[in-house]
Amino acid sequence: MPRFAANISLLFTELPYLERFQAVAEAGFQAVEILFPYELAAKETRRALLANGLDLVLINAPPPNYTGGQPGYAAIPGGEARFQSDIRRVLRYADILRPGLIHIMSGYGFGPDAQEVFVRNLQWAADFAPQQQFTIEPLNPVSQPGYFLNDYDLAVQVLDQVDRPNIGLQFDSFHAHMIHGNAQTVWDRFHPRVVHAQIGAAPDRREPGHGPTDFGRLFTAMDAAGYAGWVSAEYAPSTPRTPDSLGWMRV
Repeated sequence: MPRFAANISLLFTELPYLERFQAVAEAGFQAVEILFPYELAAKETRRALLANGLDLVLINAPPPNYTGGQPGYAAIPGGEARFQSDIRRVLRYADILRPGLIHIMSGYGFGPDAQEVFVRNLQWAADFAPQQQFTIEPLNPVSQPGYFLNDYDLAVQVLDQVDRPNIGLQFDSFHAHMIHGNAQTVWDRFHPRVVHAQIGAAPDRREPGHGPTDFGRLFTAMDAAGYAGWVSAEYAPSTPRTPDSLGWMRV
């Protein structure tokens, strides 16, 4: 079976943030990911990780835009200065939190200009922090209308253009199904490029056991491919208590 991590931005939300870390460990997870860990001082999150023996797998960039406006990000022509400023801020958090990966979000855009600036910004981030591993992830147009990186073929094209060893592909079974109609087919085709995986059942992003994806088959395929990265549970539990949604871990 793969190594499972818990996304505590979606799981264990019945508990206050700092109490989720102990609940994650008690449920049998050894790692977490946190989508946007910027509301609390990084040292508090780091203490909670250490106290419960948990690794931090991944965080998202950018941090919140407290000034309002488009959430934006790396594929926004003319936004290069903001991108660089935000990456520097994210890396200050990363110095304390020590995430294995930082997911760089493309933001909203379309066409060659958006792709060109996305590639250029990713190259800048990779070169600015060569010791840090980054990911990019296609998001589906139902959940994220207008999001630039909305296709796995496009993601691989971008990665080829970026051509940096510390940027890889992030696979999400929910988004993969919603984009291409079959998460298993996406995994089978693109797994050589995947450095991080997330799971959630389409079409409602529930726990494995819902929807059309055969997660037992997917986990077997991950093992057969020699995938050694984490597989993060990133779903909205169908149960009031997150532990009651974790039966899929014991299959």
